[in-house]
Amino acid sequence: MDMHKIGETLQKVREVNPLVHNITNVVVTNFTANGLLALGASPVMAYAKEEVADMAKIAGALVLNIGTLNETEIEAMIIAGKSANESGVPVILDPVGAGATAYRTQTARKIVSEVQIAALRGNAAEVANVVGENWTIKGVDAGAGAGDVIALAQKAAEQLRTTVVITGKEDVVTDGAKTYIVRNGHPILTKVTGTGCLLTSVIGAFAAVEKDIAEAAVAALVSYEVAAEVAAKKTVEEGPGSFQIELLNQLSKVSAADAAQYGSVEKIAE
Repeated sequence: MDMHKIGETLQKVREVNPLVHNITNVVVTNFTANGLLALGASPVMAYAKEEVADMAKIAGALVLNIGTLNETEIEAMIIAGKSANESGVPVILDPVGAGATAYRTQTARKIVSEVQIAALRGNAAEVANVVGENWTIKGVDAGAGAGDVIALAQKAAEQLRTTVVITGKEDVVTDGAKTYIVRNGHPILTKVTGTGCLLTSVIGAFAAVEKDIAEAAVAALVSYEVAAEVAAKKTVEEGPGSFQIELLNQLSKVSAADAAQYGSVEKIAE
């Protein structure tokens, strides 16, 4: 992928200021909104089933996150997802903790069966459990899986007819036809709750301005993770609390040139 295209897509997010409709979890709502604002997108959190269809159809993207799920919220997600589908609005799903409990797994599978999602973003265990593969999970974090993450991502993309993003030490992005590995980011991201959830919403912001969802996801990953690398460097002595605040700062500062210069992307299959 052309590294300059990544920078151009980041610039486009800031120019367009897309409305990103999030139905997310109670743990990360504030951080997600602040992160999207810092980046240059426009977040809205709307959960009531009476309004989600109206909100989803005017959004640039809809992000569904099952981190703290309940029946009312799941109903709202399905309503919003169908409305987004009817209006051509990309839907991004974060199946938080799929595999940890039967309820979470069933919910993620229900959403992908009733809503056409543009992208699925999770760790290896979550994605595996959505498509019925065996992979261990501890709470909402991926356990050690011996499986081939690239093969898993490609299988999930084909099965769900969508773009799949599996994040970890290295990130895999595939739409079944083309596959990318992104090698940016920093381990401290795993010490702050909500960094993965925010990343999913950032992918939503990029998907709102770039029709090729795999390329949008790669651009989102690089922009976000390059910002994280700088934030980690600046707060190395302080720890995760300072890192969280600095990540917001760097999301507002990361430039097209930074993304093009520091992004580490490998295309592995046509």
